[in-house]
Amino acid sequence: MSVETKERLITAAGTVLRTQGYGKASARTIGKEAGVNSALIFYHFGGVDALLFAALDRSSAERLEQHAATVAGARTLEELAAAATRVYRDDLEGGHITLLSELVAAAVAKPELREEIRVRVDPWLAFMEETLERVIGGSPLARLMPPRDLANAAVTFYLGVNLFTVLDSDLSRTESVFAMVRRLAPRAKLLTVRPAARWRRARGFGRARRAAG
Repeated sequence: MSVETKERLITAAGTVLRTQGYGKASARTIGKEAGVNSALIFYHFGGVDALLFAALDRSSAERLEQHAATVAGARTLEELAAAATRVYRDDLEGGHITLLSELVAAAVAKPELREEIRVRVDPWLAFMEETLERVIGGSPLARLMPPRDLANAAVTFYLGVNLFTVLDSDLSRTESVFAMVRRLAPRAKLLTVRPAARWRRARGFGRARRAAG
């Protein structure tokens, strides 16, 4: 029963945070949504914020698994740009963006929340760096824009998007940024060709010319 109650509270906390926001995510509201005594929040989690982070953790784990599958097949910048767009749309539709943005916004007035958010961003930073390393590692582009730096930029952009969606009601501005990335990706293709691959390609071209001559 204890496990079931905790699960109900985590689900309820996620629902309240997504639909009513951090400001209204009180113990009473969450307890009512879960159909349990609000005192159980403090018994199981020690407080409302800890419960809200548990809801974020659950959502984050589910999204990370899904997104790993989304980017697994990406081998080029074009494919990665398309996958990034799907990741954003999936997070938006699934409510993860709302969960994170509400807690990030709350951290402005509550500094004690900042470290809790930072440690939860680190796995996403590692995920992005690993994905970028796989796609562009060893290429001229990676020397110009190291995967770690690109991952930092991606996380910064993502956190900004989380907050900007509040203002971008029809999502047109945010979608235009992803569209721009998809347009730029093919133009950067030459920068992603690894030196060994370029040498083999040039060697093959030279053989073809000699055979034709």
